[in-house]
Order: sequence, then C-alpha cells, then structure tokens
Amino acid sequence: MSVNYVTPAPDQLFPVAGVRLGVTEAGIRKANRRDLTLIELAPGSRVAGVFTQNRFCAAPVVVCREHLRKEGIRALVINTGIANAGTGAPGMAAARATCDAVAQRLGFAADQVLPFSTGVILEPLPVDRLVAGLPGAQAALQTDGWHAAAHAIMTTDTVAKAASRKVSAGGTACTITGMAKGAGMIRPNMATMLGFVATDAAVAQPLLEQLVNEAADESFNCITIDGDTSTNDSFVLIATGQCGAKFESAQATGWAEFKAAVIAVARELAQAIVRDGEGATKYIEVAVEGGRTREECKAVGYAIGHSPLVKTAFFASDPNLGRILAAIGYAWNNDPALKDLDVDKVKVWLGSGTHEILVAENGGRAASYREEAGAAAMKPAEIRIRVDLGRGDQSGNVWTCDFSYDYVKINADYRS
Repeated sequence: MSVNYVTPAPDQLFPVAGVRLGVTEAGIRKANRRDLTLIELAPGSRVAGVFTQNRFCAAPVVVCREHLRKEGIRALVINTGIANAGTGAPGMAAARATCDAVAQRLGFAADQVLPFSTGVILEPLPVDRLVAGLPGAQAALQTDGWHAAAHAIMTTDTVAKAASRKVSAGGTACTITGMAKGAGMIRPNMATMLGFVATDAAVAQPLLEQLVNEAADESFNCITIDGDTSTNDSFVLIATGQCGAKFESAQATGWAEFKAAVIAVARELAQAIVRDGEGATKYIEVAVEGGRTREECKAVGYAIGHSPLVKTAFFASDPNLGRILAAIGYAWNNDPALKDLDVDKVKVWLGSGTHEILVAENGGRAASYREEAGAAAMKPAEIRIRVDLGRGDQSGNVWTCDFSYDYVKINADYRS
C-alpha cells in the first residue's frame, strides 16, 4: 500500500485540448490486464523529453531520441509487461515495427511516433500482440482518458499516479495534466519510471526542452527508492498550443507562473512514486541546507536516501541514527567537493510536521538528544531528516522511503 497517497478521481484530471488517450488489454505479458496505451496529439503539438542515462538503455529509448531530433510528433504508444531492453537488434526492430504500426493506423509517418516500454528486461517484445491491440486502443481514444491511462501504465505500482492543474498565464487559462508509473528500481538521473505531462499552451521548442530538463531536475531527479537506474526511464513534456497562451521566451508574460505549475505537477508525480515505493511503509524527506552548492546538498541527500542501513532502521523505527552520520561522511563519493566537509559544523534533526529534535552536532550526539525521543520521531508514516552542513547558503531536497520485508518479496517474485 502507498504512504498517504490516493489516485485523483477521474473528474480531478482535467482534459488537455489536443490530447486523446486510449487503453486496451493486449496480453503483452499477462492476460486480462490493461497493458497498452495510445496517445494521439493534435497537429502542431511540440514534444520534449529526457531519458535514462543507463548505457544499457532500452530500444524504445533509442528510437525516441532519434524521433525527437525533429518536430512533428503525433502519437505516443506505451506498453507494460516487457521492457524491450537488453534485446539487441531484434529489440530495435520491434520498437521500429511498433512505430510503423501506429503510424499506419493513424495516418502519419513512423518517425512521428514515440514508443515506450516498461517491464521485464532481457525478454523479447511480442510485437504481434501489441499490433493486434492497437485497434482497441485507437477505438478507446478520448480526451478524458488520463485516469484509465494512468492505470494502464502500472507495473508493480499499487496505485495509479496522476496530477492536474489549471493556471492563468498572461490572462489565459492553461491546463496541465500528467501521469507517471514507477515503484522500484528508482534513483536519480531518471528512475525506473515513465512520466508524461501535457499542457494546452504553446511553448517554443527550445523553451520546452529547457523546461522538461528543469522540471525533471526538480522532481524525478530528486527521488530514490533503491538506488538503481533503469534502462527505460523517460519523462516527456507535451505542449499542444490549443488554449491560446503562447510562450516564445522565458521573458513572456505569465511564464513564471506557468513554469511553476508544470514543475508542481512533475513534483507531485515524483513524490507519488516514492510514496508507492515497493514495500514502502514510510515516506522520508531529506532536506539538506548550509551547503556551498545545491549539488553537494543533493549528494548528501542521496547518500542518506540510498543507504540500506538508514532505510531499514526507519522501517523498524530503530533510532540507530549514527547511520545517517556515516552516510553524510561518505557523501564525498558523490561530490568530491565534500572531501573538506568539517563534520564538527554539521547538525542533524529528525522530525515530522512542525516538530523536530536535534540528533547530532559538534561532531557527535547532541547533548539534548534522548533515544526514546528518536524512536518516537521515527514512528510516523511521514518523516523529515534535516541536515545543516554549516558551510554555505545553498540547499537541496531528496525524497525517499524505507526498506521493508515486502521490498525483497516483491522483487524476488517479480517475474512470477
């Protein structure tokens, strides 16, 4: 079960003019489950994306990068069950055949289609089943299909993840709606996740590409569940230009408000992924301040958030909080600038809501700290670790979760 997260109701997910979504059961890996999603975009839509940095990236990631080199994307196709990663030349052929089939059905070129896959790595994609499912997905296309699509892209997720906003930008009402999937194999620089956010505003291509990177850095690149970087991670931002609002530059009227709303949707989706981490029982925010750079603050946050020892201690509500200090101490492996960190200036707090307790200062345990208070602070479902590095004015946040017995069970049985 997820930690304090409920999928928004269908009427809370606002349709985006110029976007239609349809889902069907194609039997990609298992029968009787929605596993194929088709998204059709209006002519003139612009699309930008960021993808996994894993060198073993999946075939659909390679194809997406190729197709995004020019404008004119008209459709996205998403399958779950099989990742089409580690599949060599046959996998590339399968990804291209998928684009060919979608293009033929919808009446445009194959390089106007972006393919996405998620699921088991090293297994061939059954293209015949995918192609056979396309008529059903096409027949289901509708503007209010976000809720169904958010469910259809799930793998080990226990809840569908979606978010929506309306924002006034320069006097024009804009809609921003998105969905994401991911529950395990999650770490920064794109996690094992797929994320799709669409708006009816018109955004110049260079500005859209800048925004998708900024939104990823403020959301999906601030989360970690198990420290693994997947082969298929993709985050796509779509601008259909249907509402009348136009942004040609970052100086355009209303851009700041619009940008903030896009980032808010991306962050809500990213945090939902952490709340639904495989086997998660606790949602943990690691807030690091007092750094010389944002990068070193995030390096400390990741060191804490990745640590299996820290995460298992939180699962057990065991105040073995020296593990946090150990993680801070080796964070220089993520950012060499931290090699000169003065640990005597570091402070660590633990809390929930507005209440927090000082755990460590002056290079060790705080004089006021009591273990029973630490144990009590670790019991809530939502916990905040705050770290002050005492060496600057920069800050950075990372969101993570605990490790439970169920994480091992889920991943041991993943292919069952």
